[in-house]
Amino acid sequence: MSGAHFAFTDRWGGVSAAPYEELNLGGAVGDDPGAVRTNRDIAAKSLGIDPVRVVWMNQVHGADVAVVDEPWGVGVPPLERSREWGSPVPEVDAIVTARRGLALAVLTADCVPVLLADPVAGVAAAAHAGRPGMVKGIVPAAVRAMVELGAEPGRIVARTGPAVCGRCYEVPQAMRAEVAAVEPAAHAETSWGTPAVDVSAGVHAQLDRLGVRDRAQSPECTLESGDHFSYRRDRTTGRLAGYVWLD
Repeated sequence: MSGAHFAFTDRWGGVSAAPYEELNLGGAVGDDPGAVRTNRDIAAKSLGIDPVRVVWMNQVHGADVAVVDEPWGVGVPPLERSREWGSPVPEVDAIVTARRGLALAVLTADCVPVLLADPVAGVAAAAHAGRPGMVKGIVPAAVRAMVELGAEPGRIVARTGPAVCGRCYEVPQAMRAEVAAVEPAAHAETSWGTPAVDVSAGVHAQLDRLGVRDRAQSPECTLESGDHFSYRRDRTTGRLAGYVWLD
């Protein structure tokens, strides 16, 4: 889509040591802060983005959205704009902007990174949709915030990145029932026949009901792929990032 850019990282090409090797972009997982700063610079520059023009979030598995027009704490290095360094970054799971050239980032390691853009209106959003956030409606909340800035659902382009798939995301039967009561499309079964949740399927069903038709989903399962970080597989591990920006 002309004017809209979407990108998802894998775990390679950075400087972090085990168990965060290599391209860990998460600042709150126990990795060396200097390595994370370097990794964020590497990732941004590889995409042609100015690292200081990337907006990050303090993600809390909620449904709150922040509208932004510049990075948090302008003049403060990007990594210091996060909770572990004491700077005030809102606890939100989606960010929306009408500022072209400003990149929005979402961190994941099994949850679904959701990138949205209406190039005509010049509005973009990044959302963190784990199981709790999907149930709470973080993606519909992000789309509503985009519409308030002039976006139209029929023009929105949606891309979801690598995430744990429904064949691998095993949950107790009661939890699956609770999730499916809110989003039936998320009802799933593991490849070994036990209850599961498919968060990506749930997100795409929500987008479809909202009128977002231009959608694509990554085929990569983070738990199955050694090229991606997976919290469910490894517990102590790094974080991937999804980026969206508009020319």
